Order: sequence, then C-alpha cells, then structure tokens
Amino acid sequence: MKMQFTHRYRRQWIFLMLIAIAALSCAAPGHSARERMRKTNIRDQHVRERTAALKVVYGKASYYGPKFHGKKTASGETFDMYALTAAHRSWPFNTICRITNLKNQKTVVVRINDRGPFVPGRILDLSYGAARALDALEEGVIDVKVEILQYGESDSSSHR
Repeated sequence: MKMQFTHRYRRQWIFLMLIAIAALSCAAPGHSARERMRKTNIRDQHVRERTAALKVVYGKASYYGPKFHGKKTASGETFDMYALTAAHRSWPFNTICRITNLKNQKTVVVRINDRGPFVPGRILDLSYGAARALDALEEGVIDVKVEILQYGESDSSSHR
C-alpha cells in the first residue's frame, strides 16, 4: 500500500521542517560566537607570548663609550657609542633585550653586539646611548632588570 501525503500532512511536514531550520539557525550564532571568542583568545595569547620575555635577569649594569667609539666589537661591528647596544659575557650576538632601570623605571630595548662586562658583579655593559636613555650617566652603575625578548642566531648552548 502506497502512502500518499494529503494536503494537511504536507502542511504539517513543511511546518516541522521550518521549525527545524529555525532551531538550527538559532543555535549557529551562539556556536560561532563561542568559536570567535576561542579564536580571539588564542590570538591574544599568541601576541602575549611574542611580547613576553623569554628570560628575566636582575643585576648591575655599567656603560662604556668614548674610549671604544669607532673600534671593533667582539661581533665584528664597529662600536657606535650612541647606538642602543650592550655587551654580555655569553648571550648570542643580536639578542634583543629590554633593560629597565630599577631606580626610575625607564626602559630601553638594546641589541647584544659585544662581550663584557669584565668587572665582577656586573651583568651588562650598556652603550653610552642606552645608558643615556635609562638616565644612568651620572650614577655609572645601576640596578637593572633585563628581559630577553629574542635570542640572536648563534650556538643554542651558549645562552642556556
């Protein structure tokens, strides 16, 4: 026996289909909003990770300038005392660091391009330009917070 839809059943079937479509379309915005929020959180986390420090070190920093201006650094570059650079004993060259003067909270971003300091108890030698940006010229030796933002290309064992 073949079942035939009567006019009444056909209307009910269409009505049920419309309700089902409406129910599905109402659920979709909530899901896509959750999905958008999840993607935003992942993107925000990625941005935070890119700007977060890889390593934080506290210690004393001094600066050097006129005596070495124009001479070769350990990386082979010519030292420019007005550039925002620094010297560290072992971190790879071209490592990018954010230096904060703990006395006045001034910060500067520098690039490691030399070796030093060779005075016990100090962790960095800043260029004259970096020390000036931190307002450290009068004191000569300051307490600093050093945040490594990006390691330079080098042997990975030298900074671990």
